Amino acid sequence: MTAESRTAVLTGGCQCGAVRYALYKRPVGTHVCHCRMCQKAVGGPFAALAPVRRADFAWTRGAPGNFVSSTVAARQFCANCGTPLTFYYTNGERISVTVGSLDQVDQVPAIRQYGMESRVSWLDHVVGLQASTTEEDMTASRKARIVDFQHPDHDTPPDWAPPGSPSGG
Repeated sequence: MTAESRTAVLTGGCQCGAVRYALYKRPVGTHVCHCRMCQKAVGGPFAALAPVRRADFAWTRGAPGNFVSSTVAARQFCANCGTPLTFYYTNGERISVTVGSLDQVDQVPAIRQYGMESRVSWLDHVVGLQASTTEEDMTASRKARIVDFQHPDHDTPPDWAPPGSPSGG
């Protein structure tokens, strides 16, 4: 089956919209990995990954950059904006998408943690930290100056460009 003849159950992509993908089955075994390699790959304290069979995954717009991060694994990303998109074992039948690159992040809760030897200790305190929304922290004058060039959390036509961007309307 081609990507065009199947119905996606989840979609995702990069921040700028140059690279998009579809999942044709729900991920099984969503997890977070705290290993140092995952930390560096996503620029955060852990990577949240949602694995699917490669046969149930397709790129639907653009082509990702590829970084072979070890003798057994590779990671794909948007070469335009840098968004980390996938992790996969080079000889495996699965590919894991980064949960944050999914359009519906809440649809794939993590069920396990790996790489605990590198887990940062301050994560124990994150839930108890003072919390606020982006809106609460932003002044009216700052809000007025922001023009958002981020791709929306849904598929868009092939010629989509962010409104107000150098390539958009």
